[in-house]
Amino acid sequence: MVNEWKEQAEVDPLRAAVFAQSLHTDDPPALRELEREALDAGVPIIRPQTRSLLHFLMEIKKPAAILEIGTAVGYSALYMHAYAGEGCRITTIEIDPDRAAKAAEHFAQADAGEDISLLIGDAAQILPTLEGPYDLILMDAAKGQYVRFLPEILRLLAPGGVIVSDNCLQDGEILESRFAVRRRDRTIHKRMREYLEALFAEPSLVSVLLEAGDGIALSVRR
Repeated sequence: MVNEWKEQAEVDPLRAAVFAQSLHTDDPPALRELEREALDAGVPIIRPQTRSLLHFLMEIKKPAAILEIGTAVGYSALYMHAYAGEGCRITTIEIDPDRAAKAAEHFAQADAGEDISLLIGDAAQILPTLEGPYDLILMDAAKGQYVRFLPEILRLLAPGGVIVSDNCLQDGEILESRFAVRRRDRTIHKRMREYLEALFAEPSLVSVLLEAGDGIALSVRR
């Protein structure tokens, strides 16, 4: 059994990711154009495997209300909007006013302004003002802030609701001792570990950490 597990563990994650992406059907042209624009501008957007997971969740969850923390230029909000189904309302929070302005422009171009509410400011200050509940919450903001947002996220999450926390492995650094990472990254490393420990210790949640993309923690409220 141990040898069998070792053989399974030797699968190259990069090759597996490329193969998985080759199976993914093409997204709408507007999303592909926005992806190219964001990548050309050096703006990080959700990775292909994260997109596939979100698409899957849209189909099985059929969320009526989604909360996103970290809008950037609006790609992930528009991605979820494309697959969530009619009537789904998305609230998205962005701290950077320049990126928020771009996102608002993209929402208007996609004629999604009535379905997507863009809130500009620090999520730590905005979250307590929201009422919820939300069927799906996407965490894709500054990684060191996830643990800071968690109490309000738990308050806003609907029964049976799902939290998708992106970039939890931090390009593999989260697996290392804090002393093995660059000094400037140690605070983020510490806070992400605290966040993951809190997620998995939270009695109201069932969580799993996936290797997809840059690491995705998937949590569902019991």
